[in-house]
Amino acid sequence: MTRPDSLARGFLILIDKPGGLTSHDVVERARRATGVPRIGHSGTLDPMATGLLLLCAGGAARLQGFFTLLDKSYEGTIRLGLATATYDREGEPLGPEKDASGIGAAEIEASASPFRGEFLQSPPPYSAKKVKGRKFYEMARRGEEVPVLPKKVRVSELVLSPPAGGRIQFSISCSSGTYIRSIAHAIGQSLGCGAHLESLRRTRIGDFRVQEAVALELFESLPAGERLSPPHALPLSRVPFPFERLRLASLEAWKVRKGQSIPARGVASADGSWVTLLGPGDEMVALAQVSPIGQGGVSILKPRIVLAEEAGGGTR
Repeated sequence: MTRPDSLARGFLILIDKPGGLTSHDVVERARRATGVPRIGHSGTLDPMATGLLLLCAGGAARLQGFFTLLDKSYEGTIRLGLATATYDREGEPLGPEKDASGIGAAEIEASASPFRGEFLQSPPPYSAKKVKGRKFYEMARRGEEVPVLPKKVRVSELVLSPPAGGRIQFSISCSSGTYIRSIAHAIGQSLGCGAHLESLRRTRIGDFRVQEAVALELFESLPAGERLSPPHALPLSRVPFPFERLRLASLEAWKVRKGQSIPARGVASADGSWVTLLGPGDEMVALAQVSPIGQGGVSILKPRIVLAEEAGGGTR
C-alpha cells in the first residue's frame, strides 16, 4: 500500500477522461478517490473532449507547470458546413448549414497548409483564457468584445483524411497551448463553408500515452492499494525527466536528503532550470533548481522535491 511520505513526494496519475466532464471535475473525483487533497492537472481538456489527463498528486503538484508545457497529440473529427460560436459541436450555429459535398482532398490540404509548423494563433472567444482576471468566455457570453491575443504555437504533424459524409478525420501533434478547435474553425473559413470540431481525443502528453491511462470510473472502483500503482500511476522517482542529471558524492546526497542546498561546478543548466540529482548508487535522490552564483562557474542546487531516503532504505 502507498505510504503517506511517498504521497508527499508525489505521483503522476494517468486518467482517460470521459466526455461530459471538465478537467476540474476529474481532479475533484481523483481527490475523493485517493484522499490526496493536493492534485492538479497538466493541461485542460474541454468537457466534450476525451483522452489523456495527466494528474499531478502530492509533491508532483510542484512540477505541474513543467508537465503542462509538454507537446501533445490528438485525434478527432472536423464537421464541414457549419460554423459555431464556440468552434465546436457545443456552440450555437453561426448561420445556416452549407453544402460541403463538393469539397475534395486537394482543397482540404490547401486549407490546412498554414497550420503546419509555427504560426500565430489567438484563443477562441469561448475559452478559459484570462485577461485582467476575466475569462474570455465570460466576456463573450455578455456580448463584450474579446481581445485578440495572438501567441506563437507549433504543429509538428497534421494529417487529415479525405472528406467523407461532410466530415474529416485528423490527427495532430502540437505545442502546448494550441487550440485545435480554432484550427477546425479556420479551415472552415478557408474553405468558405464553415466548420467546427465535432470530436477530440488526446492521445499523448510528452512521452505519456493514453494506452497507459485508466478510465476514471475504473480508477474510482479499484481497491485503495491499486489506485496509485503502475502503469497508470507513477511515483516521481520512476519518471524519466528530461533534465540534466548530476551525480552526488555520499555527503552531498546526505545533505540533499535533509533538504539542504549544495554548491556544484560545471552545471550546464540555466538559472531556474530543474536538474535531477543522483546518489552514489545512481538512485534518484531529488529534483532541484539551479541558481548560479558569481562568475566562477559555481551554482547552488536547491532541492525542491526529495525522492529517496538513504541508500539501503530505498524510496519510501
